[in-house]
Amino acid sequence: MECVVVGAGVSGLSCAIRLLERGHNVRVMAKEFSPDLVSDVAAALWYPFLAHPIEKTDRWGAETYTELMRLGEQEPMSGITMRLGREYLREVVELPGWRNNITHFRVLESNEIPKGWIFGWEFESPIIEMHHYMPWLLQRTRELGGIIEENIVEDLDEISAEVIVNCSGIGARDLCQDTEVKPVRGQIIYINQDPGFGRFDQQPETLTYTIARRDCTVLGGTAQNDDWSLELRDSDRETILQKCEAVWPELDRSKIIGESVGLRPSRSEVRLESEIVNGTLIIHNYGHGGAGVTLSWGCADEVVSLIEGS
Repeated sequence: MECVVVGAGVSGLSCAIRLLERGHNVRVMAKEFSPDLVSDVAAALWYPFLAHPIEKTDRWGAETYTELMRLGEQEPMSGITMRLGREYLREVVELPGWRNNITHFRVLESNEIPKGWIFGWEFESPIIEMHHYMPWLLQRTRELGGIIEENIVEDLDEISAEVIVNCSGIGARDLCQDTEVKPVRGQIIYINQDPGFGRFDQQPETLTYTIARRDCTVLGGTAQNDDWSLELRDSDRETILQKCEAVWPELDRSKIIGESVGLRPSRSEVRLESEIVNGTLIIHNYGHGGAGVTLSWGCADEVVSLIEGS
């Protein structure tokens, strides 16, 4: 089939690759490409976050975990490594449904939990270095025969194709008149210091993370709903540092090397569904919030299934 993928972020390129692998002809159309996308400044850790419905995102996440782990083993240029992390919680909660689909998961002992938290677990997950991963996705798309086209898409009706895969992210708010799509602003700090293992509090109101990459550690974070600002804020920087120091007392502020801001394309639920408009099959795949990378390959596989089953 002749397919056009709208959007060149992690969701769009993952869909393009899966379609190309299945023998479809693919054009990727986008206004901007790596390194100028929100995907490029994602932290990025595999971990279901700010994404619903859970019964679907757990499945998509598990499928993506397997693929990211495979890529880390077989594609060294993809920039994926496996690391341990610990999630801290302020109340005892039901264990996550995805725990049985990953390589390592255990509940923490009380002496492993910092003051201020009462429960938690340790897990192993892929760390995705987006400054390597996004160029790798783009190169892989080209290697498989995908056509990359810089183009501003203002109306899906203007696209001539048998299938359109809409991975426009935050742009879907205007492109689809979908007012459910809103930004969740995230500010992060880069530091030249390794925490040994990741430390996380993934509740939106207390969001804290230290993600150890090979080149640096990413500190976060913020989850500010409907906030479109891309300006760095001193107040957010200080809040992030204080939160990270609470879970990582050895943090050395003198080793900070940079900062970034990005807007997560959030929605009450991920929109992954098909419709026929003027004889064209359109698959919508957007609204992944802070879990774009975490759900990417699972969602891409479902996009292919919807197309080939239509």
